[in-house]
Amino acid sequence: MSVAPGWYVDPADPQTRRYWDGEGWIGAPIPVDATPPEGPPPPEPEPAPEPEPATPAAPTATPTVPGPPPGYGPPPNWQQGPPPGWQAGAAGQGPPPGWPYPTWPGRQPEPRPHGLPLASFGARLGARLIDFGIVFVLNALVNGWFVRRLWHEVSPTFDEFLRRVQAQDRTTEPLPALGEQFSALIVAILLIATSLWLAYEVPSMAATGQTFGKRVLRIKAVPVEADAPLGFGRALRRWNTLGLPTLLWYCCGLGLLLQLIDALSPLFDPLRQALHDKRAQTVVVQLPRTPEDRANPPGETP
Repeated sequence: MSVAPGWYVDPADPQTRRYWDGEGWIGAPIPVDATPPEGPPPPEPEPAPEPEPATPAAPTATPTVPGPPPGYGPPPNWQQGPPPGWQAGAAGQGPPPGWPYPTWPGRQPEPRPHGLPLASFGARLGARLIDFGIVFVLNALVNGWFVRRLWHEVSPTFDEFLRRVQAQDRTTEPLPALGEQFSALIVAILLIATSLWLAYEVPSMAATGQTFGKRVLRIKAVPVEADAPLGFGRALRRWNTLGLPTLLWYCCGLGLLLQLIDALSPLFDPLRQALHDKRAQTVVVQLPRTPEDRANPPGETP
């Protein structure tokens, strides 16, 4: 005998209730404690058909612009040619993704600030040695008395040390103490030496960008933004980074180490700027021997 249509507990899931139409279960189940509706459940909506893939639109013409300038083109490793669709000189189109960007063919030219070549490290070092020689002579004249006084303060200690070395004396007695004025004389000598260096370099650099050594080797310090005099403020900032550490020579040679780092820093900079150049925003350039040398630099056609 057949069961009359109606809502019954689903034998497969006693927690739900489904509708029996006399032949089988139809519709979605409902909780067993929910009040079933009158009559059979509404028919389930049919699944929506999947959308058909869109037909690709016809390619539009890409506007072109005049071709690239002479010497511009794909990099040398494009042996097989660019991928389809790439067009040299197209507006807003660079190399395809994954392809290297075209670079300067051969060796990249060196910077020429204000149309002048950068001064070589050798020229800068030679100019600095000439200037140091001049400053040393000035110190010998002005600081000579203080140096002699310093030697008198040091000589007893030094003589005793030398005597012990020659006599192979292994006594543990301390050496004679340095003179009472030793520290004051060291400070005075360093202050005078620093002042003489400042007075020699800063005014001439402010006016012409050259010291005597730079004039001899035909190099000049100029601001990065313009070929113009440095001015006193910029020349003083430039000198401070290199000259003021002289006062730290008394601290176990710390000032000399800082000056050595500053002197070698142009070797590792693309514009050959030392640390004092970076602080003052200056570059050191090589001056031409004649105006024609500046207008027609080596390697270029006039």
